[in-house]
Amino acid sequence: MRVFSGIQPTGEIHIGNYLGAIKQWIKLQKNNECVFCIVDLHALTIPYNPKVLQKLILEKTISYIAAGINPKKSVIFVQSKVKEHTELAWLLSIVTPIGELKRMTQYKEKAEQFKVNLNAGLFNYPILMAADILLYQTDIVPVGKDQEQHVELARIIARKFNQKYGKTFQEPQAQLPKSGAKIMSLSNPKKKMSKTDNPQGYISLFDSPKEIKSKIMKSVTDTGKEIKYSPGKLGISNLLTIYSLFSEKPIKEIEKKFKNKGYAEFKKSLVNLLINSLEPFRQKRKEFQGKEKEIKNILEEGAKRAQILAQPTIQKARQKMGLI
Repeated sequence: MRVFSGIQPTGEIHIGNYLGAIKQWIKLQKNNECVFCIVDLHALTIPYNPKVLQKLILEKTISYIAAGINPKKSVIFVQSKVKEHTELAWLLSIVTPIGELKRMTQYKEKAEQFKVNLNAGLFNYPILMAADILLYQTDIVPVGKDQEQHVELARIIARKFNQKYGKTFQEPQAQLPKSGAKIMSLSNPKKKMSKTDNPQGYISLFDSPKEIKSKIMKSVTDTGKEIKYSPGKLGISNLLTIYSLFSEKPIKEIEKKFKNKGYAEFKKSLVNLLINSLEPFRQKRKEFQGKEKEIKNILEEGAKRAQILAQPTIQKARQKMGLI
């Protein structure tokens, strides 16, 4: 099976990203053909510093590898280095209904967040994302809950192109984790965990033990003291989900373990669990920091491999549209 997913170079990788997507990638790369992309072109749609973009790309690649992506098994590359992404985005824009773009939840959220930087790229973002996916004839797109709508749009665009010009693209399927598809903010459990949130709201994959302890102990819980998963107890339910996914134990078992115990004791246990679980990531990142040449070689090789996979699709699309 062909698997594709991508992540922006800006911002820290947090445990929500890991549990929602990257943990799936690691499992999928064992028995599938995986293509993982640093989507630098998407990052241009919101305010960023051009002077540090290349540094961020290298750091994000290190983060990928530290989290468990194996460049010997998976293709890792930078989106802008494979020109077929932008060419296909334009070709797909011809069949993309404006109404579909207007209803995209993430566009509405970002338009509200970045009012002073409202641009056409932000609006057309989902078309480029569809091109990223469809270019590789992708079967599976492992994503968190918030990206499911984008994969569905890619399916719609593939269908419309195929109907108009003839069978060209594989219709991809979104793959969500069985649990943890949407980890919520530690500071506001009504919102999903986000790298653009208050730093107290997320835990980076590479936070220090001191930072992890501070964020968990200050995390929002609920009235009462019972350690119980409930739709009405958003804070403790979110922490229980995190505990369950990192310990690989069912929530019911965790509830039983902390029966008649308070939030403080539960949080201390979660702190220890996260510190121990994330330590291998911190150590592996240290190993690769300073190995800039090796990381650049991985990305260059990845771009060559990605282009070989992309070229037959773009050629077929051009031919179907009468451009060849």
